[in-house]
Amino acid sequence: METESEPYVRLATLRQLHDVVGELNTARSLADTLQTVADGIVKGLGYELACVNLVQPDGDLVVAAFSGNAAAEALITGRVGARASWERRLSMGETWGELRYIPHTEGWILLEDDVPQWYTEGPDPRFEDEWHPQDRLYAPMYAPGGGRELLGVISVDRPRGGRRPGPWGREALQMYASQAAIAISNARLRANMQRALVRLEREQQALRASEESFRQAFEYAPSGMAIAEMGGDQHGRLLRTNDALCRLLGRSASAIRRYSFSDLVHPEDIGTLLRTSAEGGRAELRLARRDSSYVWVSLRNSVVADTTDGPRFLLTHVEDIEERKRNELQLAHRASHDSLTGLPNSAELRARLSARLCERPGAISVRESAVQAVDKAFGGYEGGGPNGAYDEGGYGGVVPYGQGPGYNGTSGAAYAPVPTSPGSGYEPYEPYEPYERPYDPYADPTGERAFQGDGFDPSSGVAPLDHHVHTVAPGADPDDGSKGLAVLFCDLDGFKSINDRFGHNTGDAVLIEVARRLNTGVRDGDTVARLGGDEFVVLADGLGATDAADLAVRLRNAIIPPIRVDGRAVRVGASFGIGWASCGMTVEEVLKSADQRMYIEKRSRKTVHRRAG
Repeated sequence: METESEPYVRLATLRQLHDVVGELNTARSLADTLQTVADGIVKGLGYELACVNLVQPDGDLVVAAFSGNAAAEALITGRVGARASWERRLSMGETWGELRYIPHTEGWILLEDDVPQWYTEGPDPRFEDEWHPQDRLYAPMYAPGGGRELLGVISVDRPRGGRRPGPWGREALQMYASQAAIAISNARLRANMQRALVRLEREQQALRASEESFRQAFEYAPSGMAIAEMGGDQHGRLLRTNDALCRLLGRSASAIRRYSFSDLVHPEDIGTLLRTSAEGGRAELRLARRDSSYVWVSLRNSVVADTTDGPRFLLTHVEDIEERKRNELQLAHRASHDSLTGLPNSAELRARLSARLCERPGAISVRESAVQAVDKAFGGYEGGGPNGAYDEGGYGGVVPYGQGPGYNGTSGAAYAPVPTSPGSGYEPYEPYEPYERPYDPYADPTGERAFQGDGFDPSSGVAPLDHHVHTVAPGADPDDGSKGLAVLFCDLDGFKSINDRFGHNTGDAVLIEVARRLNTGVRDGDTVARLGGDEFVVLADGLGATDAADLAVRLRNAIIPPIRVDGRAVRVGASFGIGWASCGMTVEEVLKSADQRMYIEKRSRKTVHRRAG
């Protein structure tokens, strides 16, 4: 009977299989697909109970769908069985192709493991192929593609008719499990695609929000912002700027896009800009405004790079630091300049003079001090006294005031106090006060100097070639055409009496006017510095002995005219000493030499006054 009816059974099963497989592809989600798989087994393959166990990411299997018994579905759906317990089950019993059948005679040992299960009590089988309630039949589902990746396991129970499935029933269940695996894979793929689409949409929304935030931050930033191209023929060209940068540079956005930062930067700062653009960092430089002026800015660059193509563009933050730079320059100026006269102060004078000197002695003998050599060359040092004292009559660097025609701009008459008369408007000019500072002759206590700079060898007098332009004093002969760096030490005569008589405000006004006159009487490249008190120093390069003497005369004559302060006119004189800077001398030695010559000139003039009286 069974043999005669088997073709009809197979045809009906095939139709049912076709219907339930078609339903597998209509499910809209993974959960719907799993439930459809379980329902299809009950509906189309003739089993009363069907359960779909799905492999989780951690490898264990969870009961994802159940069909045929609501009580059993509520009891075991969502419960998890260990992967090891499932592998044990799939290795037991009989192998029916891809199916695994475990008869009740072997399956009793599985009653206590952790795999969720539902079974009903029943009598023992009365014939050989009768189904026992504790029999188990599993259909593993493997991922399509020929691999053996386990997606899940279909477990069935209580086939209709109460008999174990025959060859065709087994084949139908195996085919259905294969189609179910494809449907589950497709459902997972669709779910992954949907999640990817949702994630992509969220990322796009976040990107649009980020771009909008960047645009607003870029456009409305209180400081300048710019985007510049990197690489290619248009490297450095400005692609986009905000309003703050346009206002800072006084240019429109369309006009700025025709430039790069290298077109706008100050020529002296181009190296700084190139290093900053290449490395992506911070720099302080000057950018050109539309009116051709320059503004100090701080650039902070960020290189926006692509992981595959390298740097794409440069994001630059431009901050106006003009006021800070101005304050810094003012502080630096205050630190290096006299607060009263605005002239370079003592520290700045020494720094400028030190920049022109080195330890290499040049043509100066290493057996005598540089100061002595220069003094001897100009006849102002005899070296005979125990203290290295100067001979008043031996000073030949500058003709003493009152001796020598035309030195003071007149016929050579001695310099004397200016007489006053009633109603003349001038305050009486007092004679020079006696110089009370102790005379401290400058001499090298050892008589020798060991020069170590520039690799100079005292034994051979030869030094290697270097880039320093050595400063050398001009020769003793004023007609030999040699020139050097003249150091004119100026001390005001009669200033103390003005300060004591009229007060410090008047004294300050006199110092300011003297500083102005000295500055007016020198060249642009010369330095006029206030050493302190009523002492000034002038550095004038490229002068010969005669030129330096003429300069001293001109400056003295510029100081002599009356200075009007608060309705009264006061006058001061000036004594000048001329020294010469030379490599091998220290700054203090140079200033000391000029200072001593000034005192010699001052004493010489006082002697003239006494003789004239």
